[in-house]
Amino acid sequence: MMTRFQEARWGVPVTVESELTRLRGGDAGAVAAVMERYQHRLYRYLLRLLREPATAEDIFQQTWIKVMERIGSFDPSHSFEGWLFAVARNLAIDHLRRYRPESIDEPLPSGDSRAELIPGSGPGALEQVLAKERAAGLARAMAELPMVFREVLTLRFEEEMRLEEIAAVLSLPLGTVKTRLHRAMKHLRSTLESKSETLN
Repeated sequence: MMTRFQEARWGVPVTVESELTRLRGGDAGAVAAVMERYQHRLYRYLLRLLREPATAEDIFQQTWIKVMERIGSFDPSHSFEGWLFAVARNLAIDHLRRYRPESIDEPLPSGDSRAELIPGSGPGALEQVLAKERAAGLARAMAELPMVFREVLTLRFEEEMRLEEIAAVLSLPLGTVKTRLHRAMKHLRSTLESKSETLN
């Protein structure tokens, strides 16, 4: 796990653990280093939840303020990544409850079946164009999903988190995460198929 976070700076391996140690010690320089490490992934996750770039940017900034305020209470035996995303999620949910409560109460379609994302890219130019079109279609379909589905798909496939990590971020039992992921995949496939039928 350590090698996942290692990078070379001036020939010296820097780990997220060493940066967090500096951050907990009040080193202001560590804030920028940790933020740089996670900024793209965290902003992308917030954008998936909130669907508004300006709001996602605002919650992104609030997240790092909270991190600096609460870093002293962070337990280093747990995943910082999971803790960070949980802080961001809590702020996002608070915002939605305050300004767009209807977006949280979107109904969850029932049902459970296996479904998989369809991979698609080939070596040729045509295949690459088609792959880009599929990716754009997938992004549009994702945007139409209820928030609870968008977030679990984002954490699993874009952030490549393990199911246990997702459960920690969402404060849900592992079984609930598995069920939600299956339903999200089913709903996503249904949305993609309906779009395909419309085009045809």
